[in-house]
Amino acid sequence: MTRLYNDPASFTDDMLAGFLDANAGYVAGVPGGVVRATAPPPGKVAVIVGGGTGHYPAFCGLVGRGFADGAVVGNIFTSPSAAAAASVARAADGGAGVLLTTGNYAGDVMNFGLAVEQLTAEGIPARYVAVTDDIASGSADDIAARRGIAGDFTVFKCACAAAEAGYDLDGVFRVATLANDNTRTLGVAFDGCTLPGASTPLFTIEGGKMGLGLGIHGEPGVATHEMPSAGELAELLVTGVLKEKPAGAGTRIAVILNGLGRTKYEELFVVWATAAELLRTAGYAVVQPEVGELVTSLDMAGCSLTVMWLDEELERFWTAPADTPAYRRGSIAEAPPAARRNAVTHTHHHADTAAPADDAARQGGVAVAGALPAVASAMVEAEAELGRIDAIAGDGDHGRGMVRGTAAAGAAADAAVARGAGQGGVLRAAGEAWAAQAGGTSGVLWGAALTALGDRLGDAGRPTDADIVAGLRVAYDSLTRLGKARPGDKTMLDALLPLIEVAESGAPWHSAAAAAESAARATAELRPKVGRARPLAERSIGSPDAGAISLAICARVVADFFEPILTEGAHR
Repeated sequence: MTRLYNDPASFTDDMLAGFLDANAGYVAGVPGGVVRATAPPPGKVAVIVGGGTGHYPAFCGLVGRGFADGAVVGNIFTSPSAAAAASVARAADGGAGVLLTTGNYAGDVMNFGLAVEQLTAEGIPARYVAVTDDIASGSADDIAARRGIAGDFTVFKCACAAAEAGYDLDGVFRVATLANDNTRTLGVAFDGCTLPGASTPLFTIEGGKMGLGLGIHGEPGVATHEMPSAGELAELLVTGVLKEKPAGAGTRIAVILNGLGRTKYEELFVVWATAAELLRTAGYAVVQPEVGELVTSLDMAGCSLTVMWLDEELERFWTAPADTPAYRRGSIAEAPPAARRNAVTHTHHHADTAAPADDAARQGGVAVAGALPAVASAMVEAEAELGRIDAIAGDGDHGRGMVRGTAAAGAAADAAVARGAGQGGVLRAAGEAWAAQAGGTSGVLWGAALTALGDRLGDAGRPTDADIVAGLRVAYDSLTRLGKARPGDKTMLDALLPLIEVAESGAPWHSAAAAAESAARATAELRPKVGRARPLAERSIGSPDAGAISLAICARVVADFFEPILTEGAHR
C-alpha cells in the first residue's frame, strides 16, 4: 500500500519538489523534469532518460556525472509529454546534440519521438532509443515489440558513459543500440502495487502463486506459477534469460538482480547466491553485478534478473564511474568548477499564431470552451471505473490521465477564448494542454486529434455539420498515422470510427454518439494488438478498452451539449 501522499493528483509534483530539495547538489528542476545542477559541458552529447513516476531510482535518481544529463518526469506510470521531453532536452543540450531513451511503451515512443522531431526542427540534433529487454512480453522473432523493464538501467548506463567519454551523437546512439541488443530480462511478481489514493492494488495473486513476466507499470505477469523457493526462483530466472543469449555473444556479462519496491534486500541476496553460482557454472564471468532496487514499480513485490552480454566496449562503459543521487560507482576525478544552474520554474504558454478570428469563429470558440467543463466532470465521475478497466491488462492510470487532460484542456480553452481565439485556436490550445498535462498514450493521441480538428475547422466563420464531420475524419487519420493502430486493435479508434461513419451518413449527433458507445462496449471481445495491454491480451478479453470507453463518454457529453445548439440552427 502506498500510504504517504497529500493529494493523489499532485503526487508527482510533490515528490519532485522533495527530490529537488534533497538533492540540490546534483540536480536542478526545469519544466518537464530535472537536469544536472551544473551547466552542460560544451561539446558533450546530452543523454536524457525518462518515463513515468513510480520507478525510483529510475529515472530522476540517475541524473549526475557519469550518468544521465537529464530526466523527463511523467505522472505515475504515465509517459511524459512531448513538450516535457523537448524542454528537458533543450536545458541539457551542450551543443553536441541529445540522445533520448526510454522503455518501449507506446506513450513513450510517441511522445519522445515527437520531441525528437521538435528538437531537430529547432536545429538540435536528436536521436531516440527504446529499450526492449523484457523477454516475457514478446517472442524472440519480434524483439522490437518487447517492453523495457530493468534492462533500461544497463542501456542507460552504457549510453551515458559513452557520452561522458566524448563520443559524438552517432557513437552514443550506436552504443545504446548495442547495449539494448545484448540485454535480456525476466521478472516475477508476488503481489501488485497500489497507486496513491487507491484502496486496492492493481492486481492480486492467489496465495502460494507468483506471476511470471511482470511489467514495471503495475502490470501482472503473463503466466501464473507455483511460488518457488529462493533457489528455485534463481534457477527459473537464470535458465529463462540464458536461453535468449544473443548470437555471437561472449561469456562476460553484466547482471542485475532488481527488486521492484517491496522485496527486501536480504531476500534478493538469498536469490543472488544461487543465481551467481548458476551463472558461473554455466561458464560466465559476472562483471560488477548489481543487487538491489534500480527500476522499481512503487510498492510491487517481486524481482527480475537482467543480463547484458559484454564486449570490450560495453564492459568499459558498464564499469565506468558514476555519481548520482541514487547510484554511485567508482570515483570520478574532480572536474573544474562549473557554473551552477538556477532552477527554472517558468512554463510554456500556448501562443496562437494563426490569423485573428472573426466574430462567428469567436462564438464557435466560446461554444467549444463551454463544452469542456462537462467533459471534465464526466471524466471525474468515470475515473475509478476507467482505472479499473485499464488495470485488467495495463497500468490502471487511464482514468487519472483523462481527468488531468480534460481539466487542462478546459483551462487552456478558457484562456484561448480570453485571447479572442476562434474554434480552431481554442481546439489547438486545448489539445496542446491535454497532451502536456495528461502525458501517456491517450494524452498525445487526444492532443493530436484536437489539434488536427482545430486546424481543419480554422478561425474563419462558424463550421457546419459537414465541416465538423470532415474535421473528425482528419483527426482520425492523424491518430492512425501517429499511433500506428487500426480498427480491431482494441483502442480508442474502435469507438471513434463508428462515430464518424454514422455522422457521415447524416444521422443526428446523438445517433453517432450511441454508435461509439456500442462499439466501445464491443471491444470487450477483441484482443489488444498494440500498447501496454498487448502482452496480457488474453487477460483483457471480456473487458472493454478503457480508451474506447472514455472516448464514447466524451462523445455522448459533447452530443448532449451541442445537439440543442445545432438543432436551433446555430451552425449555418
